Amino acid sequence: MPYYTYILKSVSHGTYYYGHTKNLEKRLEEHNKGLVRYTKGRRPWVLHYFEEFPTKSQAMKREYFFKSFQGYRFLKSQQII
Repeated sequence: MPYYTYILKSVSHGTYYYGHTKNLEKRLEEHNKGLVRYTKGRRPWVLHYFEEFPTKSQAMKREYFFKSFQGYRFLKSQQII
């Protein structure tokens, strides 16, 4: 089963959230139900972007990259965010 690195966008605030998961639909549902402390106050969320990886380790590394300054520059240069 694949793993995903994802970017959510808050409809109400316009902010982004980066994460990784095994099940995108279930994770988005958890964010929108308020089950994730960080995203609870910025609902609703929409899936903005995702990438698929064969291992959890690869998905986590990509998430950490997105959260870095270089990752931010990459996402901006690709017009993802």
